[in-house]
Amino acid sequence: VQLQASGGGLVQAGDSLRLSCAASGRTVSRSIMGWFRQAPGKEREFVARVSASGRSTSYAGSAKGRFTISRDNAKNTVYLQMNSLRPEDTAVYYCAAASEYYLTTVDYWGQGTQVTVSS
Repeated sequence: VQLQASGGGLVQAGDSLRLSCAASGRTVSRSIMGWFRQAPGKEREFVARVSASGRSTSYAGSAKGRFTISRDNAKNTVYLQMNSLRPEDTAVYYCAAASEYYLTTVDYWGQGTQVTVSS
């Protein structure tokens, strides 16, 4: 499976972005999909996850209420809608696919897309 993340960019605080992660090679419709991010000098951290059906989602505290994860299994794609962006959201965002819900073991990583939020 190859995961291709896109949609990052340079925005101002308060703006919105929608990240996409398109899977190829095989379907990820049975995989738990998630987003992580890594800021300069920091460890990679969990942002959000979505169940295989799309009915169950979970967020890090920093993302709750501002970010929305969703998926379109027909398109083999997962999305992260990010609203009310803050400078502290600046990071490289990675999508991930896993077989278990808590993403403690990730099967596949995307290549990352840079999000930069200016104040």
